[in-house]
Parts: sequence; C-alpha cells; structure tokens
Amino acid sequence: MLRQFHSLPGLIAALLVMLLSISGAVLSVDPALERLHSTPTTAGQLNVGQLAGRVANHFPGVEQIQRTASGTVIVYYNQNGQAGAEKVDPLTGQGLTPYEPSAFSRWMKDLHRSLFLGTPGHGVSGVGALFMLLLSVSGALLLARRLGGWRNLQRPLRGNFSQRWHAEVGRLALLGLLLSALTGLYMSASTFGFIADGSQSEPAFPTHVSAGPASPVANLQALQATDLNDLRELVYPSPGNPQDVFSLRTAQGDGYVDPVSGALLSYQPHDSMRNLYEWIYQLHTGAGLWWLGLPLGLCALCVPLMSVTGILLWWRRRKAGPNIRHNSPARSADSVILVGSENNSTWGFAKALHDALHQAGHQVHSASMNEWTGDYRNAERVFILTATHGDGDAPASASQFLDRLTKVGLKPGQSFAVLGFGDRQFPQFCQFAHQVQEAISQAGGSALLGLETVNRQSSQEFARWGHALGDVLGQELMLAHTPQRPQTHQVALTECIVYGEQVNAPTRVLRFEAPSTLPGFEAGDLLGILPPGSPVPRFYSLASRSEDGVLEICVRKHDGGVCSQFLHDLHIGASIEVFIQPNPQFRPASGTHPVILIGAGTGIGPLAGFIRNNKARHPMHLYWGGRHPASDFLYEPDLNRYLADRRLTALRAAFSQAQDRSYVQDRLIHDALALRRLIEKGAQVLVCGSREMAKGVMHALDEVLAPLDLSVLMLKTQGRYREDVY
Repeated sequence: MLRQFHSLPGLIAALLVMLLSISGAVLSVDPALERLHSTPTTAGQLNVGQLAGRVANHFPGVEQIQRTASGTVIVYYNQNGQAGAEKVDPLTGQGLTPYEPSAFSRWMKDLHRSLFLGTPGHGVSGVGALFMLLLSVSGALLLARRLGGWRNLQRPLRGNFSQRWHAEVGRLALLGLLLSALTGLYMSASTFGFIADGSQSEPAFPTHVSAGPASPVANLQALQATDLNDLRELVYPSPGNPQDVFSLRTAQGDGYVDPVSGALLSYQPHDSMRNLYEWIYQLHTGAGLWWLGLPLGLCALCVPLMSVTGILLWWRRRKAGPNIRHNSPARSADSVILVGSENNSTWGFAKALHDALHQAGHQVHSASMNEWTGDYRNAERVFILTATHGDGDAPASASQFLDRLTKVGLKPGQSFAVLGFGDRQFPQFCQFAHQVQEAISQAGGSALLGLETVNRQSSQEFARWGHALGDVLGQELMLAHTPQRPQTHQVALTECIVYGEQVNAPTRVLRFEAPSTLPGFEAGDLLGILPPGSPVPRFYSLASRSEDGVLEICVRKHDGGVCSQFLHDLHIGASIEVFIQPNPQFRPASGTHPVILIGAGTGIGPLAGFIRNNKARHPMHLYWGGRHPASDFLYEPDLNRYLADRRLTALRAAFSQAQDRSYVQDRLIHDALALRRLIEKGAQVLVCGSREMAKGVMHALDEVLAPLDLSVLMLKTQGRYREDVY
C-alpha cells in the first residue's frame, strides 16, 4: 500500500513536478548572483536618512528607493521627463549600473509560479507542491522501511542501478524537497486566501500633514531612526502635492513619514502572520538567504533523476509481475505456490517452479502470500517463496500472511517447503522466511525440506534447491531462472595460470580479453558464464576492472562441475559467451579507513583485484587460506609485488596441508589485538569464499570483537562488514 501511495502520485505528476523543480533550481541562483553584486552594510552602519541624503546628491528627481532582500539598493528617478532606474552604492549614493530586471528571470518566475496560466496556474503549481510533499513523505517512509528503521538511514544502499540511485539521491535531497514542498504549499494557500499572510493589515493613510516647507530628506527623524538593513521600500511624495507623504516599508512594519516634521504617521507593525509569511517566502525563494537557496536548488535538480529512475522502477515491477499460465484453481490444485515479494522479483522464480511442476504433471495454483485462505483441499504440498524487506520485515505481498495463518489455520500435517530470498549483506538475512518456517511448523505443518535461502537471486542456488526438491518428490525438477540477464558478449581466453594440481585442488586464473562493447565493470563484480548444455548461468567474482583491459577470474575445478570443467578445458584463443552482473555492494568503501580482506581458496580473486587497484596505498590487510604454499598459493607473485610497493600493508596466509595445518580463522584469532586496533580506526571487513568458511570467519571475528562490545552483526548494520560467499 505504501509503495502504491508513493508510485501513483509520482506517475501522475512526474512532468509537473519535474517542470517546477527545474524552474525552481534555475531561480535559486538569482539570490546568490544578486548577493555577489551587492554592497553589504552592517547593522547600524547606515540609516535610511543618510542613504536618502546621499542619493539626493546624485539623483535630484528620485521617486523611490528599494532595497532587495540580498542588499541591492535600487533608485527609481525621473530626470528631464525620462524615467530611469539604477543600482547605487549605499555608502556613497552614487550610481553603479542601470537596473533592468532580467527578462529571463521574469519568464522563469511566471513559469514556476503559474505556468503562464494566471490564477488557474497558481492552483496547478500548488497541486504540484502537494504532490512533491506526498512523494517526499512516502519516499522517506519507504526508505526507512527498506533500511530497517530511521536509525539506519545512513546505511549503505543496495540494489540495481535504478534502485540505488533513486534511493540515494532521494536520501540526499529529502530535507530540501520537504522544505520546498511545505513552503510552496503554504504560499499557494495564501495566494488563494486559505491562509492569511498579514497583507490585509495596512496602515491608514494620514489625514493631516504638517504645514510648511519640506525638510531635507536626510534630516527626517523617522528615516534616521530606520536602519538601512531593515528598509524594503521608500516612496517619495508626489512633487507639487503638499498633502502627500513618504511611504515607508520596513522589515518590522509599514507607515507614512511627514515630509515636514519627519514624524512617523499611522505606523502599522507586521503581525505574526505577516512575519510568518515573509519568513516562509525567504525559505522558499532563498531571497536574503542565498546560502540556503543554492542547496535547495541542488535538491530540486535531483527531482528529474528521481522521476526517471522511479518510472523505470515502476515499469520493471510491472514487467516482473505475475504472468502465470496454467494457474489451476486453489481448491483443485495438488501443489500451491505462495509468493512474498516487495518489487515482484521473486515472482520470476515462482513462475519457473510453477512451470516445472506443471510440466511434471501437477495441478499448480500460484498466488501472493496475502491471499492465503487455508482452504486448499487437494493440496499435497505448499511452497512458500518469500523475500525479506528492510530489517527482517515481511515484503508487501506477504504483510498479512502471518495474521491470516493464525486466523484460518493449516490443514493438519500439510507438507510445505520454504525458500527465502535476500542479500547476505543485510544483518537480518532472510529473517522473514525463518519466521514463516517456524509459524507453519507450529501450526502443524510437515516440512518437505529444511529452510533454504537464495542469496542475491542466485540462479545456481535456486537450481540446487530444485534438484533437492525433485529428489524429495521423486521426479527430476530443472529450475532455471535468471532475472534480467544482460546481453552476452564473446570473449577470448588470452592467459591461463595453473595452481593446485599436486594437492588435488586444480585451480586456474583465467584472463579473457575484454572487448570495448562490454559495459564498465569493477573488481568484485560478477562474470556470468553459460556453460554448454545448461540454461543456468554460473557466476564468478572478477579480479579485474575495465581499465585493466581483461576479464580475470579464479576457478577451481569441481567433480561433476559443468562450468568449472568447461573452463578448465579451454585452450588459449578459445571464445566463450559472458555477461557482467554488477555487484556494487561488495567493494571497499571510499576513504582512508583501513580495509581487512578475508578469503580462502578462489575467494582471493576479487580481493587481489582490490589490492591491485589500491593506487592510493590506503592500509589493506589480507588474511587468506589455501592448502599448501608450494602448490596453491594463489596470486603469490602478485601479492609479493603488492607488499613491496605498499599497495598491500600485510599478508597473513594459512595452509591446511602445511606443517602447521592452520586455517584463516586461526590467523584471525592470533592477530586479535591488531584487528581490534584496526576496527577501532574504522576498518571495513570484506569476506569472500565458501559459505562454510564465512561462518567460521564470523565466529572468529565475534570472539575478536567481544572486548570492544562489538559483533559482526553490528559491523554489518554499520555497513562495515560485507560478504561475497557461495
């Protein structure tokens, strides 16, 4: 519901909001430019009487003096029947340059305030401000929910390009957009009289003026008592009209000045509503607050980018939405698939399962988890495929599932299997899937399989789950689904370095020529490879970046491994089809803080790439585990070179088949004191390797961090612990 509340106004008002934001950003520069060319005065340095006296020496026919919010003083005069306007130096009263309002700025103001439509246009602009307020508030709520609460708003963001940029830009611009939307809505309401702006309280025109000749303007007491910085406008009396007076507008109020006695007549101070309106006007336009106007303008420029990425996200969610063929009625289905998804990406996997079960002869019903009724009379099995949103919360299409399960219950002994989707970078990885597993078990369900999880929509992990499910059902299930697979590119093998033959762990570092048609990539991104005869791509972490001109991966040969066998059999010059899958959440954060790299086996690939790119020589410490230093010390020559040129600060290697038979976890425990010092300095930890190794590393680091009252979970929450495990 919240996502729809955010998306619908954005789609309806995208063009209007972009138009208002771009024009507002252009106008935000005006106060800064005006301030740049003005001559500022300090409080008490000059009064209005002094200014008027000095102006009179240079402009005998002066009719009006204005001071803008940015401090520019403008004199309007009539000389020899010719009207003129000039910017003046307030300290001397001397003219600086003729004043002519910018036609472009006036045009842009009309566009921003009324879309050139007059009074109806003011209403349309007000509606645009309302839409901006709705989008800002709902976007902030969505962002907080995605990151697991308001306290985590500064956590690193994950997702594809559109998701990250939409949320990141929104996070940066949120306060500015809220301020602009609220103030714009207020000003629109005051334009139509829904809110009083205090302009109704005008001073009464005086009925009595002192008789006699007018005093020199510099001697008028009321003008001498008014600080120049408080002046808004001084209008001179009409020549030849002895009953006319000076009209004085200031920051505190408005009144009339007797040209003979210099007394202030019928003064009307601004009431609270007038002061509120002027304050809000300054906040919205930056008039007098040029230092605020510029960042508000930058925030406004973020709106077009957020609009475009928001529309892309909406379109992708629509394309990824359920389009299930052969969807049997719930009461007649023998297999039920229920899906929990925040942005519809889980539905692609559900459809693959649905199609595989249908082809195997089953009657299958697929629906969202919120459609749970419990009335599945013929269902022999129920499959739950669910993502986790934010800090362990239910995704949008599963938000009502646990309550519905409690109310309507479950058929006794109902067979079920839960598959969780998530990102291991988040502290509460697949937490909602765990909650669902426990809830169905407590309701009397019988698990076909233990809870399994899929990290970052891994096609390989999904396919492995399908094989395990097929074994339980007694029939082969081929589950192949790759979300939004990019276009493949043909690359040729140019170099192969062999390791590990002597310890029965054949491993190769493979380097392929990177064609110019490839999109940009960084070390830590993933190289997708489709082995012959398999629809499921395998992913390998890249040890290189675009600037290196090669695609470099580290591959160990596994018994029965279709892709690893294929890659190990390649000869120099052989070509394969590949694609790049960005993995921006797994790379060192920018800055000078130390980086602790931990890996084992082929997990060293991206870590070596991070070190190779450490041209700034920031502190990097590598902990890595292999089998034997004489056989599979991967990247040994490179690492020694990086140590020599200080791209690598320290190397701690462990070998399970060497004399001391140590593992990378042992090195971490042994270096506990040094690691704690690095963590206290703000170090980031990156772990790459097998899932079992990553579990051991987590346990070891929890022990290391305990004296600091820290844990791996806390580092993950802070965005300082990232994994790429398989």
